[in-house]
Amino acid sequence: MIDSKSRAGLERLHEAMAARVAKGELPGMVTLVAHREDVHVDTIGVTAFGGAEPMRRDTIFRITSMTKPILALATMMLVDDGVLNLDEPVDRLLPELANRRVLRNIDGPLDDTVPARRPITVLDLLTFRMGHGLVMEPTFDPPYPIINAARDLELVMGPPDPRTPHDPDEWLRRFATLPLMYQPGERWQYNTGSLVLGVLVARASRKPLADFFSTRIFEPLGMKDTGFTVPAEQTSRMPTVYMTNFATGKLEQQTASRPQVWTQPPPFPSGAAGLVSTIDDYLAFARLLLSDGMHKGSRLLSARSVHLMTTNHLTPEQIAGGGPILGGQGWGLGMAVATTPDEVSSVPGRYGWNGGYGTFWFNDPSRDLIAIAMSQVSDILFNGTATEFAKLAVNSDNAA
Repeated sequence: MIDSKSRAGLERLHEAMAARVAKGELPGMVTLVAHREDVHVDTIGVTAFGGAEPMRRDTIFRITSMTKPILALATMMLVDDGVLNLDEPVDRLLPELANRRVLRNIDGPLDDTVPARRPITVLDLLTFRMGHGLVMEPTFDPPYPIINAARDLELVMGPPDPRTPHDPDEWLRRFATLPLMYQPGERWQYNTGSLVLGVLVARASRKPLADFFSTRIFEPLGMKDTGFTVPAEQTSRMPTVYMTNFATGKLEQQTASRPQVWTQPPPFPSGAAGLVSTIDDYLAFARLLLSDGMHKGSRLLSARSVHLMTTNHLTPEQIAGGGPILGGQGWGLGMAVATTPDEVSSVPGRYGWNGGYGTFWFNDPSRDLIAIAMSQVSDILFNGTATEFAKLAVNSDNAA
């Protein structure tokens, strides 16, 4: 039962998000705040600027990097099964990555390398310390040789679109021709760890990644609209994607991820950014973590694995070097962890992640709270919308 204080807080949250829609910052969004057993879903606006199709509770969103926590869950299931060990080198299942070479300097030529001091481990992939990822240096114009090489190999190391044209084995073969940027374990770098980890999970489980996700996660949790594809008859449930063109300052429709693309299985099912989902489906995933791995009386993941996923593994130096993507937060397994009081909450321990097309999620164990916001406008992650949503959601259960 939602009491009067919570109701007032939820009304403030609705008013703030509706005001942003009214100002034209986004055409619409769906938000969810779950406090213990009370779940409040708010649908605001429409799925496209100038359109008439309203946002609905079952709208299907491209969740991009909110795929990463689901991949981490899949990996830890295999750890619980005894199929993987966090400290083992990935060489057993990914022999392509044995005997790595490491660039002497990040901006240096590809043949100026030194041997890796140790192998890449499973934990390195989960914590984004494998030695390769997005380059956060403030200036690299022209691009570093290793950036150009990845582009020439069609590895698609950053944005989720366009999709890589290679299957997992071919993608890994090509990736393995590149040196690492840094020594394994040395530095936090975004994204590549999840791309490699998706290949590892498929090989370890002896199933395509989509099949493992379905049988071990989506079907048990009832996540019926989550996957790497969308049935053709359901594509009308997908909103239009928008992103600001910084040359013009205007929101522009993005066509690379148009609904028709999602009707065919991707050659490379990306564990970094490849899933679509609905707000209730993602709630089921979030609730599993908040319940320490239990779902309707059944244990799907050990409490130890949940703890490892939701606890920071980075050093202060690695957090400081994480740049604006990490934003001063810690990193668990596949997700960020608030290690200190911040502008959202005075109590650390909040964990979650966002998706670059405009989706946002966190759990706050101290409040037994789950908060999810879904849109398809990338700008909500950096124009203050996500932060405002988080603050209001955190305070929605105790608003005065």
